[in-house]
Amino acid sequence: MSQPEVNAPSVLPSWVDSALFKGMLRGIERESLRMQSNGFLSQKDHPRALGSALTHPHITTDYSEALMEFITPPQPSIPEALNYLKDIHAVAHQHLEDGEKLWPLSMPCMLDDEEESIRLAEYGTSNVGRFKTLYRHGLGVRYGRRMQTISGVHYNVSFPDELFEALQQHETDEALKALSLQDYRSHRYFGLIRNFIRLTPLVMFLIGASPSVCKCFMTGREHHLLPLVSGTLHLPYATALRMGRFGYQNSAQKELGIHYNHLSGYLEGLQKAVHTPYNAFSRLGLNDEQGEPIQINDHVLQIENEYYSLVRPKQVPQSGETPSDALANRGVGYVELRAVDVDPYSSIGITEDTAGFLEVLALYCLLQDSPALYAAEVDVIEQNQAEVVNRGRAPNAMIFEHDQQIEIETWANYYLAEMQPLAEALNQGLATQLYTDALLRMQKRIDEVDETLSAQVIQDTLTHNGTWSFGSMMAQQHAQSYEKHILSPEKSAYFDELAKRSLEQQQQLEQECTQSFDAYLTAYR
Repeated sequence: MSQPEVNAPSVLPSWVDSALFKGMLRGIERESLRMQSNGFLSQKDHPRALGSALTHPHITTDYSEALMEFITPPQPSIPEALNYLKDIHAVAHQHLEDGEKLWPLSMPCMLDDEEESIRLAEYGTSNVGRFKTLYRHGLGVRYGRRMQTISGVHYNVSFPDELFEALQQHETDEALKALSLQDYRSHRYFGLIRNFIRLTPLVMFLIGASPSVCKCFMTGREHHLLPLVSGTLHLPYATALRMGRFGYQNSAQKELGIHYNHLSGYLEGLQKAVHTPYNAFSRLGLNDEQGEPIQINDHVLQIENEYYSLVRPKQVPQSGETPSDALANRGVGYVELRAVDVDPYSSIGITEDTAGFLEVLALYCLLQDSPALYAAEVDVIEQNQAEVVNRGRAPNAMIFEHDQQIEIETWANYYLAEMQPLAEALNQGLATQLYTDALLRMQKRIDEVDETLSAQVIQDTLTHNGTWSFGSMMAQQHAQSYEKHILSPEKSAYFDELAKRSLEQQQQLEQECTQSFDAYLTAYR
């Protein structure tokens, strides 16, 4: 990847026609807890009026019964993706019961002392539904249920084949020119992934929004967090605690050596992880004293999705395929950017500026040189991430790059300047001003650290005297915006039909289930 230099050449090749970006697609997955009117995590079932969480394509649940997940299909523009997400939120809000609201922060609302009060997501009596719940039970046994109440935004983006074809034609390496389009596309997406990992501290600094947590989240855990106000803990210059050691972490996975230098190595590492027992998980046992299963297996990963990562290569699985099968059969189809906090100031958890910035960054990571990632560089990147997570807004926060220490503002300014021509090209190709506007907003956050989301969250938490008061106020504001969002009769009918059909699909799965769950699980194990 380019080093910060005064007169670095533009990363946009002169031959690139902005029309090549017209086939870009993006989809958004947003998670949000259902919160009771008293501020505690909901104990109610997933609303039946929203359909089956097992089979609904757009409204489902993640770890817990109360952790909703809203999924847009791929869209040809950012405004269309955000509007689709607004529709989903409005539909979900219509069917929340007893004054429940969607919690607007990445870090959770109030949790009981008892972890068992965090209900596991339930998907009915079919084997596939019970398997999904058992997987979540295993996560709770392995890492604790509290960790699984964290919410995030996953931003999925793909570039058109025409862009990859043009890039391949201009390669000077004959081996790359000789690859099939599928293999070349995977090669370039893995380059994007490596560069995104290198630049994740920039994402955390600019759009991190989890500098503080409700005290209840840290129950039973040792920590170095400091009191902010009653009931809220923080670090004075933190940006994204969700992405740090109190968020999604798995020490077992760090020993895997799963790397992103090429698709085959990535898949090999993933397969090894889902087939390799891990002593700490073996000691937990597979079943409880009554013989009921408590985890799918004792392997480093129960299933592939347990691998926590900042960014994932993805391909849409066909019937019967695992995520790895899909990647092995058809190569990388898109990337999932996962290092994105929920924006508490947006009713849908993400703004147009954030989406625009992420797409410019993704294009930059795709076009920029991307050498292989090895352990020594990974260690430095992790050090940079920890610095930004814990003290990214500090006046003396520093980034290590190419054996240099660089002030974070200098480092961020360099990369934002590098991305400017790409934003202009995307504007031109997609007939919008969105991308340069997004970089302008990010530039303001670099120029004035108090403009960052994390600084605003700290200020508003102080103003409202705690995480719960701030989050509840924003949840109420967002609820009002959902109520003002008018769904067309066609869109309302569409979601009603999806809910009905998803319940029928779940029922059919349950009726067709002839094998006992014990036999089903034994076969998988």
